[in-house]
Amino acid sequence: MKIKNIFLVGLASFGMASCNDYLETEAPSKLTDDYVFATTEEANRLLNGVYQATCSDKTYGNAYLTTFCLNSDVEFTTSSAELKSASHNEWKLFDGEADGSGLEKTWNAVYAAIERANNFVNAAENSDLYESGNEDLNQMIGEAKCIRAMNYLDAVILWGDIPFSLTRTYDNESLVMPVASRDVILSTLIEDLRSAAPKMKMASKITEGVERCSKEFAWSLIARMSLFRGGYSLRHNDGDTKGYKMERPADYLDYYKIARTYADSVIKSGSHNLTKDYFTVFVDESNYKVATGDDPIFEIPFVQDVNGNIGYIHGPKGDESSAGGTEGKNIWGKSSGSVGLNAFYRFTFDSEDSRRNTIGYWSYSYDGTPVAVASYNNYCNKWSKFWDESAILGKNSSDKTGVNFPYMRYADVLLMFAEADNEIEGKPTDEAKAALKAVRERAFRSANNKSDKVDAYVDAASTKEAFFDLIVKERAWEFGGENIRWKDLIRWNMYNKVVYQQFWKYYGMGCDRDDSYDYEGIFNKLPGVCFYKVLSRDSLNKYPEKYTAEKYPELASYPNKTLDVLEFFRYDSDDLTIVNLWDNFGMNVDYMPSEVGSDAWSKVTFFSWLDDETGIAKAPCRCSLRGYIYIDVYGVITPASMPEFNSLDVLETLPPVRYMLPYPTDAITKSQGAYKNYYGY
Repeated sequence: MKIKNIFLVGLASFGMASCNDYLETEAPSKLTDDYVFATTEEANRLLNGVYQATCSDKTYGNAYLTTFCLNSDVEFTTSSAELKSASHNEWKLFDGEADGSGLEKTWNAVYAAIERANNFVNAAENSDLYESGNEDLNQMIGEAKCIRAMNYLDAVILWGDIPFSLTRTYDNESLVMPVASRDVILSTLIEDLRSAAPKMKMASKITEGVERCSKEFAWSLIARMSLFRGGYSLRHNDGDTKGYKMERPADYLDYYKIARTYADSVIKSGSHNLTKDYFTVFVDESNYKVATGDDPIFEIPFVQDVNGNIGYIHGPKGDESSAGGTEGKNIWGKSSGSVGLNAFYRFTFDSEDSRRNTIGYWSYSYDGTPVAVASYNNYCNKWSKFWDESAILGKNSSDKTGVNFPYMRYADVLLMFAEADNEIEGKPTDEAKAALKAVRERAFRSANNKSDKVDAYVDAASTKEAFFDLIVKERAWEFGGENIRWKDLIRWNMYNKVVYQQFWKYYGMGCDRDDSYDYEGIFNKLPGVCFYKVLSRDSLNKYPEKYTAEKYPELASYPNKTLDVLEFFRYDSDDLTIVNLWDNFGMNVDYMPSEVGSDAWSKVTFFSWLDDETGIAKAPCRCSLRGYIYIDVYGVITPASMPEFNSLDVLETLPPVRYMLPYPTDAITKSQGAYKNYYGY
């Protein structure tokens, strides 16, 4: 049963102690510390306000998983617009501006959460309870510091050098925070948590479990911050508002060592494991189940009908008119399904990798009928309101699902340890291999040849470079839809290469599978058509011997056991080997089922991306990375300096991606000249 902090109690009083915009001219609070922290019960109510601010739909509740989840080889949202939008908010396309809609709201939401955390920590550390060494208050201070560090970390990734203070606005001489370098910010926060963590409790000792920040979350967050502190990031040239480059600090290895130490602390604590099957972790979250001790280390605790769009923006799309359905099939309500996965992402998985089953291939129409999707991306089916067995939100619901988001997972800790250890030692150690194997073991738990997919696969990587390549791939497969991939690629200094390759992959397939852009040699292996039928739940239940989990994994693993699903045609013959990356769907143009008669199959065409009028790829193949590389209707590349793909050698000459966001125009104005935009904004 889910234990949920009820944030609404006490928020009115806490609102007096916080600030919606730290650049406002009014002091935010004059409540005395003795009044605010007279008891641990009252302190806990005020701490809820720190969590509540972090649940904003302008950040973790929605925007960070949609608007600011930038395109990569995992998450991908297309655009058919040839020109920059009037709203200036196309951040996924690297084509936004300082006055972009939503930018200021997200900026203010970040600093509202930080201000609340600063209020809590500063007041707590000046209270009599703190002086007495109260263990519960020390735990709460650690929680507030974790939330503060989490918000600062993700802001640093998005904005780079930003205004920074660990002191509440009320105690500052100036209402304008000074800008600090990202290196100083992350180093300061790392040390702050290293001091706080020893006084914190393990999740198993906290009533709310992983819905509150724990000792192991503090350790995990230190590891994550350390890898970003030691990783690459976009930095502007001194004195140049337009120029920028990718660099990492000279002391990066020191921070890889910190990351390894604290990731190892989580592993050795034995407080978490990967016992649950991969898909089950997310389905349980969609059913409002919270389990301490498994994969989730910290879940952002959203509240039903109050905040959080997890499972509304994820999962299959359900049309607006489907709420209720003409036959009552859809009792879950509307779902946007707006978190898109790269159209090629699905083909990178091994056929026996259970993580592939979290990719969605159909939506639901107004009456709950499944509809095959052959678009420029797939759905992320990790979470969905359709997975809730009780349909607790109801047929007229839409967003604000209250489904928790696992901000930190044990699988991430294992992979962070493996990566850091490999970098430090210059080779894959037995410990690093064991960490990677633990993640793959869960993914291939039901595979017929698990030892080949886990032990042999990992052991074959004998060099630092080969093992790092496995880490790069594994993190792509493990964290789809979680807004992690583009951030990883940045700290590895691989983002420009991956973005560039994805552009030509989409463009080449859009140009009728032009193999001159097929650097992986996969275009002709990808399906052209797929045949399917709507499979009623009655039929699925009536013929269990036909629809086995081994033969139909996409049906057996599908969490909704009420709605109809799609059955994909497959050639059922032991004598035929289908060389196709979707071979478990049996899609091969040489073996067509009947489209007429009593056993008729419907057909959907994949990668039909050629514009017959222009003879080149359709707009979504050309415009979806417009801020970095774009080809117009005449076939002209922008910018002119961007090389056309001819070989993989060109990857070494690419300019960096301007992924960094600008300060909002209003923040610059209110700073009275203290803030300035770089990176060409």
